[in-house]
Amino acid sequence: MPGVNMSKKKVLITGASGMIGSDLYDRLSASYEMRGCDLENHRNISDFHQVDGKNFKSYLPAFEGVDTVIDLASIPSATSPWEIISENNIPCMYNALEAAKQSGVRRLIFASSNHVTGMYEFDNPYHSIISGKYDKLDSLKIPHITKSMAVRPDGPYGIGKALGEAAGRYYSDKFGLSVICLRIGTFNAEDKPINARNFATLITHNDFEKLVSCSIEAPDNVKFDIFYGVSNNLWRFWDLENARKTIGFNPTDNAENWRS
Repeated sequence: MPGVNMSKKKVLITGASGMIGSDLYDRLSASYEMRGCDLENHRNISDFHQVDGKNFKSYLPAFEGVDTVIDLASIPSATSPWEIISENNIPCMYNALEAAKQSGVRRLIFASSNHVTGMYEFDNPYHSIISGKYDKLDSLKIPHITKSMAVRPDGPYGIGKALGEAAGRYYSDKFGLSVICLRIGTFNAEDKPINARNFATLITHNDFEKLVSCSIEAPDNVKFDIFYGVSNNLWRFWDLENARKTIGFNPTDNAENWRS
């Protein structure tokens, strides 16, 4: 149509060679002009920048001309000690925000984590649910953990992600960068629950693609927000309502489909 720009948005994934980054790159390639960056190009991505996220200058060329950044660059283990978080994850996160600001990126989608509020799982009814003990519990009456509740990290990894959310809020308020933080649940290679906790916390690859796509396409007036990344599991205890209302995220998978 005359006067309509039909070009695809250019989307950069940092940490594109990782498990989540690789899957997401393939799934989004049909809808967006994709670029990847990481320490190594393990998947022969055509538009790829070899970078060290701890080195700010190496990041800048990868961010040039990009509409949206999906920031996955980190050591993803929730049991990582503080030395790894402080020396790797936090510098990578901060450099991505600063590179996005300097490069005129419209939106950065930060891969936060459910571990930002992980200590709630030591309280009931959440502890009973992750243990698979559903006696006397009604799945329809579980009080959901929402973004407005106090941050309660369950370790250095969660602390680092909480800091990332705070830094994202700063870059949004101070510089006008749109930042969406996704508190990702259990995304695993098996794409199914493999223990009792996963029946509450699983996000399937299919639903995660939907969440990220909804975040990319969210209205420009979404300047900062936090959404839990979880499938529509019977026993989920993280809130989805604000993601449904704000960006139209409606997960369709349910971990109970794998219940034997």
